Order: sequence, then structure tokens, then C-alpha cells
Amino acid sequence: MAELKDQLSAYLHRVRAGEELLIRDRKLPIAMLVPLNEGDFEADELSLVASGQMTLPKKRFRENQFWAIGSRLRVSRKLNKDLQRAIEAEREEKHARFLGHKRDHSHLRSRPGK
Repeated sequence: MAELKDQLSAYLHRVRAGEELLIRDRKLPIAMLVPLNEGDFEADELSLVASGQMTLPKKRFRENQFWAIGSRLRVSRKLNKDLQRAIEAEREEKHARFLGHKRDHSHLRSRPGK
């Protein structure tokens, strides 16, 4: 560990060159330094990681699995109707902004008695 601290720049240079380094503490392997593939992450993501504001994902994101969540659930008629109203209101709002008109969405607010 002391050697790693003292010569960290040299070890990082070796990792940048493509070498994988095993880190040991009292001969017990505890970590591995491996180079990142260029296409794995964007420069701004790597900058956030370096500043400690973000951590890299442990698993690759699987879009199909994500969008399949809840796909087998049945949607009630009331929920379906509410979703449709919300979508229509959003579309109306976008058209209003495009045309420069302000729309009143008071019909979407919850009723006072509920």
C-alpha cells in the first residue's frame, strides 16, 4: 500500500498504457486497477467520477429489461382514462407554448371534496 501511495502516478501511467494491476494489502488481493475502454463512458461522466460527484454503474443498463417492468400489469379503466387526460393536457400545453397562448388547466386539478 505504501508503495502504491508513493508511486501512484507511475502505476496510473501503466494502467493508461493498458496494463491491469492487482493491489494487495499484506499479500492479500484487495483491488484491481484496470483501464477503461474509450467507448464505455463519456468525458463528462468521467469528470464527474473523478470529482466524486458520480459513481460508475456496477452493471450494464439493459433497456429492454427496464421497459418491461410493469408491462404485464393490468391497468384499470379509471387509471387508463386519467393517463389519457394527462397526455392530452401535456400535448395541449406544448401546442399552447408553440402558439404563444396560455391555457387554463383548472379541469385537471383534483376536486376539493376528495
